[in-house]
Amino acid sequence: MLEEFKNAFSRYNNATIQLIIINVIVFVVLGILSVVGDISGLSSALSWVHLQFTIPSPIQEFIHRPWTILTYAFMHGGLGHIFFNMLALYYFGRLFSEYLGSDKLIAVYVLGAIAGGALYLLVYNTVPFFAERNNVTMVGASAAVDAIIVATATQLPNYTFFLFLIGPVRIKYIAAITVLLSFLSVTGDNAGGNIAHLGGAAMGFIYMKQLQAGSNWGFWITATLDWIKGLFKPRTRVKVSYRNERNRSEARGRTAPQPSSSLSQAELDAILDKISAGGYESLTKDEKEKLFNASKK
Repeated sequence: MLEEFKNAFSRYNNATIQLIIINVIVFVVLGILSVVGDISGLSSALSWVHLQFTIPSPIQEFIHRPWTILTYAFMHGGLGHIFFNMLALYYFGRLFSEYLGSDKLIAVYVLGAIAGGALYLLVYNTVPFFAERNNVTMVGASAAVDAIIVATATQLPNYTFFLFLIGPVRIKYIAAITVLLSFLSVTGDNAGGNIAHLGGAAMGFIYMKQLQAGSNWGFWITATLDWIKGLFKPRTRVKVSYRNERNRSEARGRTAPQPSSSLSQAELDAILDKISAGGYESLTKDEKEKLFNASKK
């Protein structure tokens, strides 16, 4: 089972499943710690772990845990909470990745979480109605997921999902209803969460409009993740060999062997995966040439 999770997580261009796995792992681990804490009487000590995944509304508390503006988006308050968030992430995330790739999906998730957390902090510390109730915490991926829903609907407004007991519905209407329900609930029991939903949704819309205009707001997220991945990749050693002058002279007289023009199935799959992740323009000149030659066979 562990090997299956590892294979699913490491599969190329599979950010939707990767995000779901991370959320599920955090949910299960924190749930186990909670049960162990209750049984052992160490719940107060283990609550410190939970604090690292909950974003507080008072700005004075937040500045001591600034990382929670992102980590809160990987913790959930119950089984129903994580189930519906991951269900929406699965369907909209797969659709988003199909057209724009995994890198941009992760970028929207992170930007949506940050935007949702930022609006939550701003409102609770500036708007009098909420400032009077400024002693709450928030968890959940809803802001990040709403960012993906709205971004996808902005890019593909007329794409249709078939909903159980409802039938075909264009995703622009799903996004609109999601935003409307969050707005109507900003003064309810989950006020902080719904404020964050609106922040995430706004970021999803702005991100996609900027991307359509040629500006990728999430480039720094992709670059940061690539840098982190590079730290764990083994460096290949370059072997340098020296030849004497006679061998070099003989080498000059010989014709260099031509590289094989054949393209293996593994190379073709890698090129197609790269197109899926970043589009045709992400290919190098050599990769484009190999793909062109393969298409003529």
